[in-house]
Amino acid sequence: MSTNPEPCPNRANCARTAALAALREIDPATKAAAARALYAAVLDGSLACLADLELSEPPGLPGRPARPELVDPRKLKRRSMQSPEGRAVLLHALAHIEFNAINLALDAVWRFAGMPAAFYTDWLKVAAEEAHHFSLLVARLAEFGHAYGDFPAHDGLWDMCERTRADVLARMALVPRTLEARGLDASPPIRARLQQAGDPASAAILDVILRDEIGHVLIGNRWFRHLCDAGGLDPHATYTRLADQYHAPKLRGPFNFEARRDAGFDEAELAALVALAGLDAEQPVPPATQVT
Repeated sequence: MSTNPEPCPNRANCARTAALAALREIDPATKAAAARALYAAVLDGSLACLADLELSEPPGLPGRPARPELVDPRKLKRRSMQSPEGRAVLLHALAHIEFNAINLALDAVWRFAGMPAAFYTDWLKVAAEEAHHFSLLVARLAEFGHAYGDFPAHDGLWDMCERTRADVLARMALVPRTLEARGLDASPPIRARLQQAGDPASAAILDVILRDEIGHVLIGNRWFRHLCDAGGLDPHATYTRLADQYHAPKLRGPFNFEARRDAGFDEAELAALVALAGLDAEQPVPPATQVT
């Protein structure tokens, strides 16, 4: 089994071309299946990547269904998780995040030419795992009598994807390391509320998502630092510059320091995160757990 395939002989057999086709797919279940199949094909060597292939962007990206209705985030109502309807709304919101995350990973594969082969394999792995998360959430949502598209949603994740479309360094800095890393902070309290509401089945899905998302953010950190090293850039100063340039959202605590460390953030980054959030006195960075 090859995880570092040689360039494929023609674009029709190239995983980057296939990633673009999957990104254009409008049916969520078909897109999720395509993402999983694409990663499997790269692992078994039946598809590879033409890293130097420049692909033209077609109109209408990303492919997505007519529903859910996309609205301003401020128009989304919060509901109590103590009711089945409230938990269904939450599961739908999480499914929408995972659907967008499939698109984000596929977009990184086709859009950014000239990267090492491992870059494409990494993001195809992310796409496949996000597809798995989406499928878990949709199946659980069906047990509440609902389907993906039944509730409105917002487009915040894809908006940052659009802003960073011409800059792979900014994409790595601001999508996995910023927006997706917020999920590391949000997952534990959401999981706790689901458990308190008597919904261990939904809580267990959050465990799977958090485990995998640590790896996804780690991939973002790895490629951000790779690009900084290649360009002779200081990663801390570069992140601050890019966050300002692309108007990244200000992050608020509490932060999941353990998960962020596992995802590759260093101590200086964690301290800067707390300072920027204005939590210097309220939430100092706890020391890393010492293993003896």
